[in-house]
Amino acid sequence: MTSTASPSVRVSLRKQAAAVSPPPGEPQLAADRRRHVRFEVSLLGRFMRADKQEFPCRVTSLSVGDAMVSAPVSVTVGERIVAYLDEVGGIEGIVTRADAESFALEITASQHKREKLAAQITWLINRSELEGIDARRVGHERIASGERTTGMRVADSQDMDVRVIDVSISGASVAIAERPALGTHVTLGKLRAIVVRHHAEGVGLQFLDIQNPEALRRSFG
Repeated sequence: MTSTASPSVRVSLRKQAAAVSPPPGEPQLAADRRRHVRFEVSLLGRFMRADKQEFPCRVTSLSVGDAMVSAPVSVTVGERIVAYLDEVGGIEGIVTRADAESFALEITASQHKREKLAAQITWLINRSELEGIDARRVGHERIASGERTTGMRVADSQDMDVRVIDVSISGASVAIAERPALGTHVTLGKLRAIVVRHHAEGVGLQFLDIQNPEALRRSFG
């Protein structure tokens, strides 16, 4: 289904895309907060640090000027980050604040890239509202696992039995009583993954490697 953005959202994002520099003498961060309204999203991806190391990540809010990113590693304020996100593509920018589990990224982009990003955000907002989609990748078929259980290891702890609700080539939804923190590395069966969201029954996992669908069917179908 093709959806059309409401005029107010479309105009707001267009104005944000056009505002690329603050008035003279106004602090950059204050100007960004005034200009750029972040929208809640849930986009999986990977990012590369200044030292060329790559890590999985999840963007939890996004505007044409900045993004909030959940990550399994700490980054440094002032560090340049390059990220590739599902359904958005590549973005890059400078870390403006950071803690142990997330960081804020001020996006550096051309006017053309900001306008493209504004259109993508508008599409994501409408799609989320009209279709109620989940955080996992569009087009990745989920395999329902029902009551199947498998072993999962959290970091270096002992294996525990968990119920796999469903699985796709990019991740899985797992029922577990004690939910590990976002960014925790786990091993589901033999598949390496990271905790990217919490839900009512447990956690959502992003696999660190894209899996073979037939192998997933044999293991979880």
